[in-house]
Amino acid sequence: MKTIANFIDGAFVVAAGGRVFEKRSPLNNELIALVSEAGRDEVDAAVTAARAALEGPWGKMTVDERVKLLNAVADEINRRFDDFLAAEVADTGKPRSLASHIDIPRGAANFKIFADVIKNTPTEFFETATPDGRGAINYATRRPVGVVGVVCPWNLPLLLMTWKVGPALACGNTVVVKPSEVTPQTATLLGEVMNAVGIPKGVYNVVHGFGPDSAGEFLTTHKGVNAITFTGETRTGMAIMKAAADGARPVSLEMGGKNPAIVFADADFDAAIEGTLRSAFVNCGQVCLGTERVYVERPIFDRFVAALKAGAEALQIGVPEDPATGMGPLVSLEHQAKVLSYYRKAVEEGATVVTGGGVPAMPGDLAKGAWVQPTIWTGLGDDAAVATEEIFGPCCHVFPFDSEDEVVARANNTEYGLAAAVWTRDLSRAHRVAARMEVGLCWVNSWFLRDLRTPFGGSKNSGIGREGGVHSLEFYTELKNVCIKL
Repeated sequence: MKTIANFIDGAFVVAAGGRVFEKRSPLNNELIALVSEAGRDEVDAAVTAARAALEGPWGKMTVDERVKLLNAVADEINRRFDDFLAAEVADTGKPRSLASHIDIPRGAANFKIFADVIKNTPTEFFETATPDGRGAINYATRRPVGVVGVVCPWNLPLLLMTWKVGPALACGNTVVVKPSEVTPQTATLLGEVMNAVGIPKGVYNVVHGFGPDSAGEFLTTHKGVNAITFTGETRTGMAIMKAAADGARPVSLEMGGKNPAIVFADADFDAAIEGTLRSAFVNCGQVCLGTERVYVERPIFDRFVAALKAGAEALQIGVPEDPATGMGPLVSLEHQAKVLSYYRKAVEEGATVVTGGGVPAMPGDLAKGAWVQPTIWTGLGDDAAVATEEIFGPCCHVFPFDSEDEVVARANNTEYGLAAAVWTRDLSRAHRVAARMEVGLCWVNSWFLRDLRTPFGGSKNSGIGREGGVHSLEFYTELKNVCIKL
C-alpha cells in the first residue's frame, strides 16, 4: 500500500505514532493510499524549518537567484509532467484531457509568471521639499512577510496551490502547505521537485491532515505563521480569519460563490450556450468560478433551456483515460452525498428537472464511485435552496427575466460575490451591467478567460483580498518606506 508522507525540512516524514488516513479513488472507492496525518509536533517542525530557511540560505538569496530556482521548479514539473498528471487524476478522477490542458501546465506556469512579476514590478519614489531647502527622498522596499501558511482546496489541487506558493516564494517567503485531505498527492510530489532543483531545505513544507484538531487548525493557529492564504468554502475561511486575528496576521481568503450568468436576447446564442455548458459542468461543476444560476431573457428562454439540455446530455461520463470523457466523478463519496442532497431538495421544493437529477448507471466497480448526472432545473424562485446555497456540483437552475434592472438586482441578491458572466452583443449594456455586478470578476461574452496579471478575488462572503500579478506581491510582502534627509 502506498504511503503519502509529510514533507518537512527537505525530507519525507511519517507522523509520530503512525497516524494515517485513507485516500480512496473517486472512480470506484478503491483504497489507493494511506496518508500520514501531521500532528502538532509535525506542524511545529514544519514551521520551525520554514523559519530557519527564512533566516538562513533562502533569506540571503538575491532576487535573481530565487528567480532562477523558481524557473527550474517549473521546468522540472514539466519534465515530470506524466507523474504529476497521474497523481492529479488519481486524486480527483477528472478527465486526463482536462488535467493535461489546465491543471499541470498552469500549475507549472505559476512559478514562471511570478518569477517575472517580482523582477519587473517597481516600488515608489518621491522627492520631498523640506523647510531648509535641502529636501528629502522617500523610496519603498519590499520584504517578505515571513512564514506563510497555505491552505489549499481539492478541485484544482496543483494549480491553486502553486497560485499561492509561486508568488510567496518569489517574494522570499517560506511556506507550509496544508493540501486538502482528499487530494494529497501533487503537493507531496512537488517536494521531490524542490529537492531536485536545489531549493533549500525548509523553504517548502507540506503537512497532511484535516481541519479542526488536525493539521489545518494546528497550522493556522501556530504563532510562528506570519500570514495565511486560503481557498475553500466560506465557513472554513471564516474560522481561519478568527484564528488569524490572534496576532493580527494578514489573510487572503478566496471562499465560496453562487455565481450568476446573465444571457440577454441579443447574445451570440451558440457562444452563450457553449460558455454556460463549460461554466456549469466542466470539472464536474467543481469550480469556484462556475455558474449555478443562469438568468435568460424571456424571448430566448425556452430555446436556451432546450439547447443547454441537449449539451448536458451530450456530455460523456466516464473514466479519465478515455479521450471521449467529458465529465468524471465528483471528488469523493462524501461530496457526492452533499450534491445528491441538493438534487433531492430541488425536487422537494418543486423544481422542474430538465435533465439529470440522479446517479448515472456505471458498469462494474465504477458503480461504487462518486458519480452524478449533469443536472438542469427550472421553475423555482430566487429564494430556493438550490438558488441561494453553493452546491459545487454539475448543476444549474435557469431563470427567465424581463429587464436589465430586474436581472441585475436578482443576480446581486446573494451573500456571495465571486464571479459573473454577461452575454450580450450590446457594447453599452456590457459595460453598464459589468460595472453594476457585485463581484470580484465579471466576464463579458466569455468564461474562465484569465490574464494572471489581473486582480483575482471575491467580495461579500466570497473572500477578502486580491491575488494575481502585482496584487499578489501586496499580500506576500511588507512595504517599507525609507526616508532620507538630504
